Amino acid sequence: MSTTNGHTSGQTIYLGAFAHCTALQEVEICEAGAIGVDSDGKIAFIERDIGDIPAYQLRERKEGWEHAKFVQIQDQGFFFPGFIDTHIHASQYPNSGIFGKSTLLDWLNTYTFPLESSFTDLTKARRIYARVVNRTLSHGTTTACYYATVHVEATNLLSDICLSKGQRAFVGRVCMDQLSPDYYRDESTEAAIEATEACIAHVSKIDPKHHFITPIITPRFAPSCSEGCLSALGKLAKETGLPIQTHISENKSEIELVAEMFPSSKSYTDVYDKAGLLNSKTILAHAVHLTPEERALVRSRDAKISHCPASNTALTSGAAPVRVLLDEGLTVGLGTDVSGGYSPSILEEARQAILVSRHVAMVDGDAAKLSTEEALWLATRGGAKVVGLENRVGGFEVGMDWDAQMISLDVVSEDGELEDAQNKGPVDVFMWESWPDRINKWFYGGDDRNTAAVWVKGRLVHATPKYRG
Repeated sequence: MSTTNGHTSGQTIYLGAFAHCTALQEVEICEAGAIGVDSDGKIAFIERDIGDIPAYQLRERKEGWEHAKFVQIQDQGFFFPGFIDTHIHASQYPNSGIFGKSTLLDWLNTYTFPLESSFTDLTKARRIYARVVNRTLSHGTTTACYYATVHVEATNLLSDICLSKGQRAFVGRVCMDQLSPDYYRDESTEAAIEATEACIAHVSKIDPKHHFITPIITPRFAPSCSEGCLSALGKLAKETGLPIQTHISENKSEIELVAEMFPSSKSYTDVYDKAGLLNSKTILAHAVHLTPEERALVRSRDAKISHCPASNTALTSGAAPVRVLLDEGLTVGLGTDVSGGYSPSILEEARQAILVSRHVAMVDGDAAKLSTEEALWLATRGGAKVVGLENRVGGFEVGMDWDAQMISLDVVSEDGELEDAQNKGPVDVFMWESWPDRINKWFYGGDDRNTAAVWVKGRLVHATPKYRG
């Protein structure tokens, strides 16, 4: 599929089964559909239950679509919206799976700060950033909220790489002027603001209207920023209207540290609120131990939450009560939190969200459990709302962008082999499964080998040999 300036060069009709979330507890599955995507990468029409209508007839009956291309599901797979990772540290990708027996603060000093500080080496930064973007795209992540490092040049490089590879990205230069090694911190509040403004200016040059890349104001977390730095970043957020991302209430030791460092604030959440950093464009990662009063404050400011269950388990931070968050009306999405989280896959994160909810349910009762449908909502529609793109991505609706992945499922033949020699994914379909069963088999057993192709705004950004477009 040829592209021009990140957009498809013509109209395309996607044929086959598709699935997407239509409500928190509902996944619509269309076994035979057609989705028309225009030359700007937007969904122009959706036809359901088309049966055995020949593709050429479908094209001919759509005025103005006589020359459209076709992309058709070739096996028992389906189209699904692209995943949205609402919290990932791009610079930490090489440390994925390396956390030992650490808890949060020890892990930062032992593994994280030494790696991040090395990003003065742009050759190293390019190698790492190119790989993490390729890897997340291969797992179907079409939008990612990235934390970079304190380095302006390396952060700008990450923006460049995301744009060139076609991934939607919120790219944040990390701000921190205290509680970090002397070799890795901002020299002052003024230096932090100046460097952040430089990264904002760079994105304005490469993607002025933020079609794909958006700068995001990023205080690492309250303990690493002085009150002056937090307030200055809050002022910058108000002046620019840009989104904000940070961490909150990840573990109990961190919360105690915040209480010691900010004695005039009522809570961890209040620290951000006083600094002007709590608004409808704020993404709060973790939120494991928020008090009822803090949850009420988050909701009143319409701030959003990124749930990172794999990281919270790996670092023994705690089990976030996601059912409570949802029941109280908070907006929740999923984040891999690489490298606190061990995997760059949002599908894996969705599975972990269910497992963590079941551990919560063992104490709080069955109502705490999340369903497959709810976890898929968090991975798509929920994430879209967290990043403020709910009207553009996260589902298949006319007028939304075609941010999608083609899921391929292996069919087992009568002799127990795979019908297609190219198919080597972990999910086996025997053809007696219902469509909901197939979705569940992929949800619990699938990985990037099932992700045959990925599109962002109609542009093909990843494909495997399974994809025959």
